[in-house]
Amino acid sequence: MELHGRVVAVTGAASGIGRELAIELVGRGADVAISDVDEAGLADTVERCRRRAPGRAVTASTLDVADREAVEAWASAVVGDHGRVNGIINNAGVALVAPIARMSYDDLQWLMGINFWGVVHGTMAFLPHLKAAGEGHVVNISSVFGLTAIPSQSAYNASKFAVRGFTDCLRIELDLERAGVSATTVHPGGIRTNIVRNARIDPRSKDVRGRDLVREFDRVTATKPDKAARVILDGIERDKRRVLIGPDARVFDAISRLPAAFAQRVVALGGRDTMG
Repeated sequence: MELHGRVVAVTGAASGIGRELAIELVGRGADVAISDVDEAGLADTVERCRRRAPGRAVTASTLDVADREAVEAWASAVVGDHGRVNGIINNAGVALVAPIARMSYDDLQWLMGINFWGVVHGTMAFLPHLKAAGEGHVVNISSVFGLTAIPSQSAYNASKFAVRGFTDCLRIELDLERAGVSATTVHPGGIRTNIVRNARIDPRSKDVRGRDLVREFDRVTATKPDKAARVILDGIERDKRRVLIGPDARVFDAISRLPAAFAQRVVALGGRDTMG
């Protein structure tokens, strides 16, 4: 899909990949509708978009993607404000670090409400509008943890594997329908965002060799959000089915193709110190 002159909605746009997606979209000549629960961060993204491309239309809404009715209302509002919508990038996400034995149901439901149901809500709310426009693209952000299971990440793994399965199926169905709408699953590796700073973390969980989890994440992340945004939008323009972001994503993809017994032993060696 050519992005110039199109209207694209982005969730989780107050920071990180979502913010950079919005800025890069207007830079490529698209109009954007952005949302997030962080009202102040959202306003900052709007200002940055307007500085990057003063002539592009930018609308913003405070939104919890776990709220189905709110997402449906936002999709209708986007069409009302912009006249149509050609793309939805379901980017909003959160993290939870806890072994299954110590994970609470409340934390699991919180994460799944955003990471999985938020993707479902965004896809199903916008899909009829994309079809009505005659041209559109659904982009759902999974993770390298949607390729390979990692100790202490069971909830995050579950949500991102679910996003992968949901979006892969959507792409096949859209191919069969020939409706002019397509879909892409994105698997980012370590991206330098605030996701770990905003995560819910079991107090006894540690990162490798007991280092501070946030500092370790910042140390090992290989890709900046602006680079990730460019790779994702290139993937839309090329109609790619799956997008891997960063050299670590290719490593995880390779591990996922190994026999299960061998792959899980490899992961266990690296994740032994994360259990606390």
